[in-house]
Amino acid sequence: MSAKILPRKFVAVDPSKCIGCGICEYACTTEKGEGNWNPVRARIRVVRMAPVFNFALTCRGCVDARCVKACPERAITQSENNSLLIIDDAKCNGCDWCVQACPHGGITIHAETGKAIACNLCEGDPQCIKACPEEALELVESDEEADKLFNDALAKLPAQTEQLEATVKKKDWKLLIAGAEERSERIAAKLEALNKRADDKKQEKEEQEK
Repeated sequence: MSAKILPRKFVAVDPSKCIGCGICEYACTTEKGEGNWNPVRARIRVVRMAPVFNFALTCRGCVDARCVKACPERAITQSENNSLLIIDDAKCNGCDWCVQACPHGGITIHAETGKAIACNLCEGDPQCIKACPEEALELVESDEEADKLFNDALAKLPAQTEQLEATVKKKDWKLLIAGAEERSERIAAKLEALNKRADDKKQEKEEQEK
């Protein structure tokens, strides 16, 4: 049975909620055993365009994926599990044709290995969704769902910008500071949970190697 007719699932972002904190990148690199947090190793990438508009990009497991067709080494195939990408490191030569072909910014080249990398939904339990302090990430099954989140956020942008401008002009910082403090607390809690998860995985690995 072809992967193309099976239900897709991929991580989508609501830019109206995303604050560009990068916790999703941290969660991704931690889960993939990358060691120290390095956003360029993440399978999800945060894009910060303005103080009130941030978003994250990751693989959508496209139907008739352009990256699969573009790969000259036939190193990329799609799984029957949600159409996720399977990348054969032995074949991948890091040419980045897949990166150029992707219309969603969902595939990249690993900074150290030089191989293509893409989201695999953490084998069904995406940690970036769990880690997001603003609940800006969710699993969707179609481009239409993902694009609606993005377009709805764009529609809200003028009003949000106007509100921010009015607040700054009035120098009414109390509400902004209160909001910032609440976000900081949520971020701190998520970081603590991620660090504990990373420590637990490291300890488990050390015990297995004994």
